[in-house]
Amino acid sequence: MTQPTTLGELKASGWQSTPVRDELRRNAIRRIAAGEPLVDNVLGYEDTVIPQLENALLAGHDVIFLGERGQAKTRIIRSLTSLLDEWMPIIEGSEINDDPFNPVSHYAKAQVDGYGDETPLGWVHRDNRYGEKLATPDTSIADLIGEVDPIKVAEGRYLSDELTIHYGLVPRTNRGVFAINELPDLAERIQVGLLNVLEERDVQIRGFKVRLPLDVLLFASANPEDYTNRGRIITPLKDRFGAQIRTHYPLEIDTELDIAEQEARIPETDEVAVVTPDFMGEIVATLTHLARQSPHINQRSGVSVRLTVANYETLSASALRRSLRAGESVAVPRVCDLDALASSTMGKVEIESLEEGRDGEIIQQLLRASVLTVFKDLVDPADYTAVVDAFNGELIVDAGDDVASSMHLALVESVPAFRPCLTSLGFDDDDFADAAMVASGVELVLEGLHLAKRLNKEAKGSSAIYRSRG
Repeated sequence: MTQPTTLGELKASGWQSTPVRDELRRNAIRRIAAGEPLVDNVLGYEDTVIPQLENALLAGHDVIFLGERGQAKTRIIRSLTSLLDEWMPIIEGSEINDDPFNPVSHYAKAQVDGYGDETPLGWVHRDNRYGEKLATPDTSIADLIGEVDPIKVAEGRYLSDELTIHYGLVPRTNRGVFAINELPDLAERIQVGLLNVLEERDVQIRGFKVRLPLDVLLFASANPEDYTNRGRIITPLKDRFGAQIRTHYPLEIDTELDIAEQEARIPETDEVAVVTPDFMGEIVATLTHLARQSPHINQRSGVSVRLTVANYETLSASALRRSLRAGESVAVPRVCDLDALASSTMGKVEIESLEEGRDGEIIQQLLRASVLTVFKDLVDPADYTAVVDAFNGELIVDAGDDVASSMHLALVESVPAFRPCLTSLGFDDDDFADAAMVASGVELVLEGLHLAKRLNKEAKGSSAIYRSRG
């Protein structure tokens, strides 16, 4: 349908002006009734956060999300623009998205008074109806609300003329969604100015009082500790939020792994295909979950899902590098690639230790615990008893970067006792014929048996020798 280009055409089209809260509510109702997800690409919140968000939108409340870093707070807020109508009419040339039927700025009112039904219209896409500001101590009223534009004054306008104002982010998001990230870091005097424009609907700029009845739905994010303990949120602004929603990290390993697979950017080449088996992905996800329980990791700063994503990418990259050097066409991560996770883990967690230099040791302990946890969860002791017996019979196995995948495939063919263990890891008939996949499974079985104190291991750099404990 052709969009109206004048105020008269808009009236004739039957279009009705709707407050942004009602607009979001109307479109949210349609999605909920149709059984469609309220937000896309956000996993693990279906039974916790999303129902609370649906309630808040249906109630028309401003919302603050409380949660540690990496809990998809900003992603959820940004995705809410999909609940806005695709196109919205404004007075053409308006800086604050003036409603053609209810203009609020001096400019828009003058346009309607001067042109009447011939007032020209513009159309704004929903993606441009979102404003966001990361709160920092140096954030000013000019950033959020506006400031006198010296250029406009130099052109001959008076300071008392509303047309001299260069509007800030909040007015420019009129009839849309505005978000403030890390709200506690916003200076209290700025919070007062923000409250004034959102609650009292006016603002004073350089002593000139401007009436701005803005239509804005406010969202904010904050760390729970900062929000509740610092006491830097002024009470009237805190009271404005009708809904306070607590986010959380993924509760299940499978959810953590699904997020990593969704978000990770796996390195691709024409020479080598990278394939990550589920059991190796589970080790990466388990590492993150164990880090969230570790007394050696600062839990106040959180252990973000970004750790899982970064480690998943690093694991794939390490496997690719090893395969490129070995001349293999398929790269499947192995246990020997897990050492590469130290670099991507160290930058994502804050380690608390009384002893200097124990950071690397703590990370290695978490890695070993992750491997052992996944091994015990997937492989039944009855499945690996025959493997241990084979080692008691003088079997010795080399593993590591310098061992070709074909060597592990030959091992499984010569020692069938490994097959039940690999089946427990999820192998099918095709996997048993894939040398790179077999090598990944064999190394997990060997390392799991070592960590379970059923085999001895002699480590030499990136290589290892596994033998009987006898």
